Amino acid sequence: MVFFLGLAFGLWMLGHFLGTPRSARWLMIGLLYVLVLALAVILPETHPLRQLVGGSAAEWVALGILVGVVWLYRQGLDRLRTRVRPENRPKDTPAPGAALERYARHIILREIGGPGQKKLGEAKVLVLGAGGLGGPSLQYLGAAGVGTLGVIDDDVVEAANLHRQVIHTDARIGMPKVFSAQAAIAEQNPHVTLRPYHRRLTEEIAEDLFADYDLILDGTDDVATKYLANRAARATRTPLIMGALSQWEGQISLFDPANGTPCYACLFPDPAAPGLAPSCAEAGVAGPLPGVVGAMMALEAIKEITGAGETLRGRLLVFDGLYGETRTIAIKRRAGCPVCGGQDGVISS
Repeated sequence: MVFFLGLAFGLWMLGHFLGTPRSARWLMIGLLYVLVLALAVILPETHPLRQLVGGSAAEWVALGILVGVVWLYRQGLDRLRTRVRPENRPKDTPAPGAALERYARHIILREIGGPGQKKLGEAKVLVLGAGGLGGPSLQYLGAAGVGTLGVIDDDVVEAANLHRQVIHTDARIGMPKVFSAQAAIAEQNPHVTLRPYHRRLTEEIAEDLFADYDLILDGTDDVATKYLANRAARATRTPLIMGALSQWEGQISLFDPANGTPCYACLFPDPAAPGLAPSCAEAGVAGPLPGVVGAMMALEAIKEITGAGETLRGRLLVFDGLYGETRTIAIKRRAGCPVCGGQDGVISS
């Protein structure tokens, strides 16, 4: 059998030297195996040629079966890989030295360090909306090395978005926002997995989708979606960081009623009357404001994941960009809240 292995190796190297395709080289070795097996079956054991190749017919058959099993196993793995959805395929992991260089400024922070960076790499964060708030949140979370990001949005990039939604470009006008965001994150950090969901968040999918993530960031400007996100986050016991914008002002809070905080419905039990809370399209918005508030949401997410500092649990942060003022309002659970069943009273300041 040593003679056969040496001959097979010689054929392989000869094919390599001549530039023969790998498939052709495997074919030559397969034909050599068939010839040796035939000799083992036809010739008597005392024949010189039979003694040269060595091994009994049973041994050669066993060798063929073993190689066949390995080949079938490899083929099965290849087929499984082709059936994995693109957004769920693992990204290339950076070499330890490259990862250390990329995240060095995080790692040297006492509050994050190596363990905190590892938590970021293992975290799964879902962002609702790929627009003014969702875009910068995705960019900073992707840059920070959050391992898996999801983004859901049914909108497409428009020219009117570009003065504030800097994750998108003029060249991607008309492209679904989730795919535009996916392209931007891939260019920024190819080691992050981004799952794009080009559809609207609905009651039918919200809870199943939220259950697959550790943290939710709501950057939508639709009140109905915010109430839906609040209900789904409460049902799945998933922390929810929510941001909102209006002209020059932004608001952020972290709702986690499963751990004692109020929920969005505690703060706003009823939607605002028509006209009192106009959207950005109706009232306008200062271009940099979504970037400021979206970055703050990403910062809250990093603190929540790593355990650094103090998050906005039970507090509402209000940023006034027109006058450069920031204030924080303490909020409590609302008695009889239909979503979280809060018992701690009403909002306090």
